[in-house]
Amino acid sequence: MIELRHLRMVQALAETGSVSAAAARVHLTQSALSHQLGALERYFGIPLLDRSRRPLRLTPAGERLLLAARRVLPEVEAARAELLRQGSDQAPESLRIAVECHSCFDWLMPAMDAYRAERPEAELDLVGGFLPEPVDLLLEGRADLAVVSQPEDRPGISYLPLFRYEIVALLAPGHPLADRAFLTAADFAGQTLISYPVPDQALDVVQRVLRPAGVVPERRTAELTVAILQLVASRRGLAALPRWAAQTQIERGYVLARSIGQEGLWSTLYAAMRTEEADARGSFVSTLRRTAFTTLQGIEQPVGEG
Repeated sequence: MIELRHLRMVQALAETGSVSAAAARVHLTQSALSHQLGALERYFGIPLLDRSRRPLRLTPAGERLLLAARRVLPEVEAARAELLRQGSDQAPESLRIAVECHSCFDWLMPAMDAYRAERPEAELDLVGGFLPEPVDLLLEGRADLAVVSQPEDRPGISYLPLFRYEIVALLAPGHPLADRAFLTAADFAGQTLISYPVPDQALDVVQRVLRPAGVVPERRTAELTVAILQLVASRRGLAALPRWAAQTQIERGYVLARSIGQEGLWSTLYAAMRTEEADARGSFVSTLRRTAFTTLQGIEQPVGEG
């Protein structure tokens, strides 16, 4: 009864904390995923998801399936790639991807799945988690493509824009700043800024808003997006994240979103690659863009594109 699709579903639920986001990741409608989950729960006679919590959490039974997913799925993927290599006269495409942003997984994993569906022989891998300087890995030959937000003028490196997105301030319902139409740098004074544990140069809100205004709020970090949102909802501080990273919780009223500045704080993600390989990476970059605009809400074409 337990199939690979069930393991992928449980893993997606655990990593996103949302039925809608999990459904997008495994390329199902929300109703189809809910039906699949319900059928599995009826078969075992035990709930796998604690629906009373926000974000959603797996029950102990769900955690047991998650453990199986983390053991089985990588082995199945390795076997698939090995068999494709054995049955092909040509070496399969290999693409090692480095990312600098914690929230990129919300759209990068579905994009990788979509590309595998188009080219099942391709070997895709993520390099070393979240990296503050992923372009260095390109120059060292340890990665083939990097997703970055700040292009640098580096010899031998080319950049292709992916999409433009808004970084919003997140705060708890009922927060004293909740009645503001947008927040300014001064509003962060006296607050605690909750962020990923990355250097300040990787945080647009610090580099482009707070530091120029001389505002230095208290700081707190958390590794996971879901942990940041929980801290915000419990009034431990404010956060500044891409709107897509918190969209599900914004829609549920778990946290509130406010633009930063009257025009909003916008940034652009780019695909960086070695210049001599840019043409060969075009198909994957196209998949990244297409999946992002299918999966994420509120993103725009980069300036000068589309």
